Amino acid sequence: MITVGVEEEYLLLDPATGQPAARSEEVRRAAGLDDVAEESEVQPELLQAQVEVATPVCRELTEVAGHLLRLRHALSTAAERSGCRLAATGSAPVVGEGHVPVTSGRRYGRLYDKGGRLAEELLVNGMHVHVGMPDRETGVAVLNRIRGWLPTLLAMSANSPFWEGRDTSFASWRTLVFNRWPVGGVPPHFDGLTDYEESIDALIASSVISDTGQLYWHARLSEHYPTVEVRCMDVQLRVDDAVMLAGIVRALAATALRDHKNDVPVPRVRPEILQAAMWHAARHGLSSTLLDPHGRPGPAGDVLCGLVEHITPALEEHGDTRHVGPLISRLLREGTGADQQRDALTRGADMTALADFITQETILGAPEPG
Repeated sequence: MITVGVEEEYLLLDPATGQPAARSEEVRRAAGLDDVAEESEVQPELLQAQVEVATPVCRELTEVAGHLLRLRHALSTAAERSGCRLAATGSAPVVGEGHVPVTSGRRYGRLYDKGGRLAEELLVNGMHVHVGMPDRETGVAVLNRIRGWLPTLLAMSANSPFWEGRDTSFASWRTLVFNRWPVGGVPPHFDGLTDYEESIDALIASSVISDTGQLYWHARLSEHYPTVEVRCMDVQLRVDDAVMLAGIVRALAATALRDHKNDVPVPRVRPEILQAAMWHAARHGLSSTLLDPHGRPGPAGDVLCGLVEHITPALEEHGDTRHVGPLISRLLREGTGADQQRDALTRGADMTALADFITQETILGAPEPG
C-alpha cells in the first residue's frame, strides 16, 4: 500500500474584524501540542498570521482524517484562548491596513528579501499531499504522468474567492498569487531524474531563487522525504474534503506507477495549454468547462468523471472508494469551497458572517465511510 501524508496551512483571524491576526507563535505555545502531537506536526509559516500542520506518514485515509481533525481541533482551541480563530481558507477574505509581520528566521527573511511586496501578500493557504515513492527516478516518471490532471485537482479544491473584502471572480485566487513567483505553475516534462536535477541546479545557479524551497511548481519531488508532493490545491474548508483529495492524489500516483511499469505512453500536452488550463480552473472551479489531460475542453463534471474512471482501480486497490466516492458526489452536488464561501456571504450579508462560517467549517468532523 502506497503511503500518504498531508500538510495544511491555516489562517488566524481576528474574531471581531475577520482580519488576519499575527499571533502564530502565541497560538502554537497555547496549543500545548507536546502532549498531543510530535513537534514536527505543527510549524510556522512565512507570515505571523499563519500556521502549518503536517500529518505523520499514513497508510489509511482514516488515519489522515484522524490526524487532521486532531490538529485542527487543538489549534482552534489554542486560537480561541489567544483571542483569534483558526480558518481553513485559501485566501484572507479581509486584509487590514499595513502588512502582517514576517515570521522570524533566516529562511523567511531571505524569502522576504526576494519577494518584497509579493511576500507580504502571501496570506494564502494551500494543501500539499505527499505520496511515497520507491526512488526519485520513479518519482519523476510519476510527475510526468500526473501533470495533465493538476488543473482538475485545482478546480476541485478551489477555496479562495475573496481578497481585500471583495469577490475576486476567481474560485482560487491563491493560484494567481503564487503564479507571480519566478518558478511556479505546472512542472515541465522531464527526461528522467538527471534532467530534473539539472533543471533545479540551473535555476539555483541563476540566483533568481535561493534554494529548492522556492520551487513553487504545482507538483515536485520532496527534498526532505521520499515522496512526490502535489501542491496545486487550496486548503479545504472541511476535513472530509481534504481526505477525499488525499485519496485522489494517492490513486493518481498509484495509477501513474502502474502505467510506468507497463510502459503506457506518457500523455504529452503543450506547456502553454497546461498553463491556460490552470488559469481557467482557478477562474471557474467546477462551474464551467475544464481541459482534460490531453488539452481538450469539456464540461467540468465530465472531466471529473474521466478522472474517477482513470483512478478507480487504484482507489479500489487501496480500499478508498468508499471514502472518496460519496464525497465526489457531494462535491458535484454542493460545489467547491469557493462556491460555499460565496453562498455563506450571500446568507450572512457581510465579511464577519463569512469569517464565522469558515471558522465553523474548519473544525467539522471526519468523513463517514460510504
